[in-house]
Amino acid sequence: MAIQWYPGHMHKAQKAISEALPQVDLLIEVLDARIPYSSENPAIARLRGDKPCIKVLSKSDLADPVLTVEWQTWLEQERGVKTFPTTTDEPGRIRQLVELCRKMVPDKIAKGKNITVMIVGIPNVGKSTLINILAERIIARTGNEPAVTKNQQRINLGDGVVLLDTPGILWPKIENPNSSYRLAATGAIKNTAMAYDDVSFFVVEYLRQAYPELLRTHFDLEALAETELDILEQAGVRRGAIRSGGRVDLNRISEMLINELRAGKMGRITLETPAMVASEKAEVAAAQAIKAEQATERKRQFKKGKRESDGSDRQVIKSKKPRT
Repeated sequence: MAIQWYPGHMHKAQKAISEALPQVDLLIEVLDARIPYSSENPAIARLRGDKPCIKVLSKSDLADPVLTVEWQTWLEQERGVKTFPTTTDEPGRIRQLVELCRKMVPDKIAKGKNITVMIVGIPNVGKSTLINILAERIIARTGNEPAVTKNQQRINLGDGVVLLDTPGILWPKIENPNSSYRLAATGAIKNTAMAYDDVSFFVVEYLRQAYPELLRTHFDLEALAETELDILEQAGVRRGAIRSGGRVDLNRISEMLINELRAGKMGRITLETPAMVASEKAEVAAAQAIKAEQATERKRQFKKGKRESDGSDRQVIKSKKPRT
């Protein structure tokens, strides 16, 4: 399932980012530590070129600490990239970003010039809260719904660092279906984009394999059932999510599960690993190659049919000419 969700202001935002980048010295890309790959906008990597980049792993207090270290190692394999795990409960640590920016662009600092830093990230990843902490005042609006920030703004952080804020942008089409579910599970995509029960089936399937004990203890189950539906029904019974007639209200227990996952009430959970992503990227690339091959074949067949049709028409016209 590939989500297509691209409001008009996001298209304008990507265009504005592209136009502003020549004047930018450094990028800060804010990622969700629970889904570092799925919350990374592939357009940013293409747009930034060889500019240095700090990848801030926000909400790291909600993520699996062991996997966060793995993700740092994986992300820093890319040239010019530094990672910075943090949480909004650590304002002192967040303000260290200013000094890290100075260290990553030492030439301009040595010349007494300001560094222009662009901060980017998908909706609802914690970017606005981070900006407010850096600026030590309310600059950016914050909210639990995606797509709050709509316009670019410049913020002088002092110490020679000027921050250029941008609206959160998703990409036009999320090709990896697993990334779609992860974005929905963490709240980066509006709740109306995907059904709670659809997302909860994906989440339960993952948790049953990666964090079975957290899932079992959170819903106070003696043992986990073998299927996602049965686990949700077990949880529904324990939580009293029952409809008239005694049946489990699947949508209600699904909504409970997703909201409690987002709030970190189930424990510190990361929804993807570098190894998983490497496998999924290969699968997506193979699927895209097949689609491209099929499209090429359709074009070839269309051109072949058109040539044959044109040739047949010419033959008919020729046969109607009077004999001399």
